[in-house]
Amino acid sequence: MKARQTTLRIPEDLANKAELIARTKGTSLNQLIIDSLAVEIDRVRRDKKFMDTLTHLLERDKDILRALGE
Repeated sequence: MKARQTTLRIPEDLANKAELIARTKGTSLNQLIIDSLAVEIDRVRRDKKFMDTLTHLLERDKDILRALGE
């Protein structure tokens, strides 16, 4: 799997809690964040309202791109 490096600015209190959870689970903070993102992505994929909004935004963006090409 190809990986992308990024910088996150996490509030100190949240970072401390996440580090404690990762340490307790015996994993890295990086892996905890990856796992948490995967769970959130799976959740929104199953959220009909979110997916409807996404579809609407994509269609609107397609319309804008078409108009720019004219």
